[in-house]
Amino acid sequence: MIKREHYIALQTIVRKETVRIARIWTQTLLPPLITQTLYFIIFGKFIGSQVRAINGVSYMAFIVPGLVMMAVITNTYGNVVASFYGSKFQRNIEELLVSPCPDWVIIAGYVIGGLVRGIVVGVLVFIVSLFFAHPVVTHWWAIILFALLSSVVFSLAALINGLFARNFDEVAFFQNFILTPFIYLGGVFYSLKGLPEIWQKLSLYNPLVYTVNGFRYGFFGFCDVNPVFCVLVLLGLTMVLIGVNLILFKKGIGLRN
Repeated sequence: MIKREHYIALQTIVRKETVRIARIWTQTLLPPLITQTLYFIIFGKFIGSQVRAINGVSYMAFIVPGLVMMAVITNTYGNVVASFYGSKFQRNIEELLVSPCPDWVIIAGYVIGGLVRGIVVGVLVFIVSLFFAHPVVTHWWAIILFALLSSVVFSLAALINGLFARNFDEVAFFQNFILTPFIYLGGVFYSLKGLPEIWQKLSLYNPLVYTVNGFRYGFFGFCDVNPVFCVLVLLGLTMVLIGVNLILFKKGIGLRN
């Protein structure tokens, strides 16, 4: 069982992260809404009107799950890496490290903080999407499951980025040059079945494919990858990333140098 003092420590970290998100909402919540609205207008209205339906679903409705998941992932990742590296830069992370708070509590606190922002932004983007399309919801459980799993995976990945980052340029490097291309090549705006066979196979090495397709399955009941396999991939990534984070924290990599 979790000890009372560990629960208090976890609650404190989560509250700090949640208050931070709410306090600077013009930076954490408003920009992604504006960005995703532009995507709906440009890709949905202007370009989407020239694209045929996919499996009987209009292109505008088809991209809704992808854009919602894109918002969830980018905001989850951005929140954790910015907050954690900010704590390193201001050196207040040292207060946590010298406390009797175990590493897993620190990791869980930042992950939950990222999850909160990602889910809130995802809900807001979905509400905005209703002004442009009316996507059906076939499996609520899949929507909730993939939103949570994706948030956890990319929160953990962001922590690793925050640990290794030595300056703000390195904080942005992974998000700009690795995460963003993976998102755009992850099936947000297209079906993998429309790609040449070689690109379909290469796409399966992109973890974003499993988040987007699993999430899309929750809406329409179809996707390009078996949803059970998507869950297994994300669970596997979660276990690996938890292990990597625990090892890095235990060795003090990026924390004591």
